[in-house]
Amino acid sequence: MAKANTKTGKAKTSNITISSLRKWNIVAGVAHLIQMILILVLANAFALPVTATYVAGPPGTPPSAPVTLFEIRTAYAIAIFFGLSALFHFIVACPPFNARYDRGLTQGHNYFRWVEYSLSSSVMIVLIAQLLGIFDVGALVAIFGVNASMILFGWLQERFTKPGETLIAFWFGCIAGLVPWLIFLIFIIAPKSPNPVEIPGFVWGIVISLFLLFNSFAIVQYLQYKPVGKWSNYLRGERAYIILSLTAKSALAWQIFAGTLVPAT
Repeated sequence: MAKANTKTGKAKTSNITISSLRKWNIVAGVAHLIQMILILVLANAFALPVTATYVAGPPGTPPSAPVTLFEIRTAYAIAIFFGLSALFHFIVACPPFNARYDRGLTQGHNYFRWVEYSLSSSVMIVLIAQLLGIFDVGALVAIFGVNASMILFGWLQERFTKPGETLIAFWFGCIAGLVPWLIFLIFIIAPKSPNPVEIPGFVWGIVISLFLLFNSFAIVQYLQYKPVGKWSNYLRGERAYIILSLTAKSALAWQIFAGTLVPAT
């Protein structure tokens, strides 16, 4: 009898909390969608190049001059990560996928989140790379890929372990996630640069704020899987992810807008 009551109590609490998370997802989806529209309407045509440098002879021969393969409209890139987030928030909040989302939460996982993050956060990290002067197509693809790998390690942690078990996938993800930031550090320090490096203030703001926010996601998963105190409730972490995702994307978008996308008057 006591055992049945405990299960019923847990189910009731979970259902109430999961119901509130549906509202959180709808609100977050609307917020992302509105910001996507605002960026597309208000932003200028600022774009950054994607370049390639090709072999010009035998090994050791100076490379050819970089060629521009194409340009990425910064406003469109921002719209992509806002749009992806809005889409996935609406997917998990609406039939037929909300039942699968709710069921996953009761089992301690949300695979929708990892798919969205692997795409949207990788677009974000590529944007930051371009703002720091990283334009080479190989470098940008690698940065996108290693960031996506970081997210997928988070998925593996959630898929194959339970709180209190090994954190090996989590730590591998942390190592992968550190790589883009080490690359950024090289471009900030700019060793042997022939000219003084002048990083705009808004870019400093982006690098610092997004570094802190990106690492906050890792802290949430660590607290969930250690587990620590109230974070042993998986739904608390889910709500934190929703808030962090909206905060990180909004911070990046509007700092870029203020620095480069404000239309000329």
